[in-house]
Amino acid sequence: MAGWPQPVTPGPGQESVWGYPRPPVVEASTELVEVEFGGVLICSTRKAFRVLETSHPPTYYLPVDAMLAGVLSPGASAASVCEWKGVASYLTFRLGDCVEHDVAWTYPKPTGRFAALVGYLALYPGRMDQCRVDGEIVQPQEGGFYGGWITSRIVGPFKGAPGTWAW
Repeated sequence: MAGWPQPVTPGPGQESVWGYPRPPVVEASTELVEVEFGGVLICSTRKAFRVLETSHPPTYYLPVDAMLAGVLSPGASAASVCEWKGVASYLTFRLGDCVEHDVAWTYPKPTGRFAALVGYLALYPGRMDQCRVDGEIVQPQEGGFYGGWITSRIVGPFKGAPGTWAW
């Protein structure tokens, strides 16, 4: 997709990522968020946060204590820095023979406006068996760099695909 995107007009019950703010905001969610990994439901919570940023599908942050015990271990990647949230640490998921290195990240000491994210993690939905929001299977944000969760409730176009870095 070349040039500046043409936002899709949201229908009833939908929201456009082009209505999300920049800098991003944290919004509490009571949706049922579920994650399957290694054939096992490793997280089911109604206490997630959504981080909303212009042109990005929501990134869901899940309580670390809602994850199946023993599935998380420190990741191998060096920390990264988000201009808004601060320094992120990476996590690896292990369950039996299933291993996904650096599949999740957390902000142990986020900047002030993102303080609610302490004790929460985000993950790449495309590297899980399945992620669901209120029973709907999530489509991962394209590109492998961002961790956005796309449902039928969200319209784009979305940053992440080739040709969208300049948005």
